[in-house]
Amino acid sequence: MKTRTRVLTGTALAVALGAGAFGAVSASASPAATASTAQAAAVSGKKDGPGDKDFTTTTHLTVDAATRAAQAALRAAAAENQKVTVAVVDRNGNTIVTLRGDGAGPQSYESAQRKAFTAVSWNAPTSVLVGRLAQTPNLKDIPGTLFLGGGTPVQANGAPVAGIGVAGAPSGDLDEKFAKAGVDALGK
Repeated sequence: MKTRTRVLTGTALAVALGAGAFGAVSASASPAATASTAQAAAVSGKKDGPGDKDFTTTTHLTVDAATRAAQAALRAAAAENQKVTVAVVDRNGNTIVTLRGDGAGPQSYESAQRKAFTAVSWNAPTSVLVGRLAQTPNLKDIPGTLFLGGGTPVQANGAPVAGIGVAGAPSGDLDEKFAKAGVDALGK
């Protein structure tokens, strides 16, 4: 594993762990709030927990899975002598990992992230979304989006859980081919 990959992966892991710790601290409730919630559940006869209709379960990529997908996309690009950047974002568009391949252009970093964000936001490859601009040209004005080929959603049970964006190849078709190689690497 190259030093740059280890540094980026380590940084992504540290950020993810920090965010998890922050979320755990932010989500904690005071003892009084917990007691009143338990009392309300007892009075209403509702169960407190995952079976409650007020809760939902979501699926997320792990940092390891996101890194594995990004590395697969980079390998696919390298096999065709393409210098690209790969970004993997979660369902909310937050970056999980970004790997900038050796020699990838400076514009490819942000482009890859925006393609991944666009793909997960609409649960469709960005090449498909480009066609929608003809009907609704103001879609391109939504902050953080990029309607160029190269982004593809990652789905679990038909729902988007992440997006992979690739930028830097001479065409969006190639970028998207490499992003799909990243998706294909998941679940193996």
